[in-house]
Amino acid sequence: MRSDGNSAALLKALRRHLRLQGWTARRVAAELGVGEATAKRWLAGKGLTLDKLDTLAGLCSMTLAELAREAEKPRRELAQELTLAQERALSADIFLAFLFMTILGGITPDEIARDFTLRQRDIDAALLQLERLALIDHLPGGRVRPLVDRSLVWRKTPMRALFEQHMKPQFMAMDFAAQDSVYASELLKLSDQGAATLAELIEQHRRDVQKLAQHDRDTAHLPQRWYGMLCAMRPLDMTRLREA
Repeated sequence: MRSDGNSAALLKALRRHLRLQGWTARRVAAELGVGEATAKRWLAGKGLTLDKLDTLAGLCSMTLAELAREAEKPRRELAQELTLAQERALSADIFLAFLFMTILGGITPDEIARDFTLRQRDIDAALLQLERLALIDHLPGGRVRPLVDRSLVWRKTPMRALFEQHMKPQFMAMDFAAQDSVYASELLKLSDQGAATLAELIEQHRRDVQKLAQHDRDTAHLPQRWYGMLCAMRPLDMTRLREA
């Protein structure tokens, strides 16, 4: 490969498409009959010839020319939050919201279809809705990419109401006394500044968990299952303790 800015953009576009299609270094190595270490070197741009680059592009059902054209285009800046209309549309359809969140997490629509035994036409219809809402872009070869930053925070009422209805009950039904329950809790006395810092730590933890999920997708050899995580803080009502 040429060692210039265009080559870096080309490699970045390639890695993005491979990730969107679920091509981890291990899977690439198995498909091409090379060692995983070799595949990782290629994905880092080391020892990557044009022929090898063309082969890797083919895994994404793309030609080298298509990849080069995309690398030359300036990428649209990702939105940092949803509009109220977008949140309302997602909150009105639990599957649409779920599909969008999984795309944000780097999971392909094909994988969702396999996990939940969905018809392709139902997936395609939902993807079209997400595209019309300006939440995703369709790419060559049936691929999609989100137009929203994964680190966004649901600030508006519709999506928070959706969490209240569908996710909160799962956590509230959890048996916290069970030996296999995984949770952590802490009793704290904080100033307003300390509480604000704790809120920032919770948000940073969420981003760290997102990185963990991506790393696990890239490297895990064991089957995966779906998990939910909830981090919360609140002022405590100490009335009953004072009256005890």
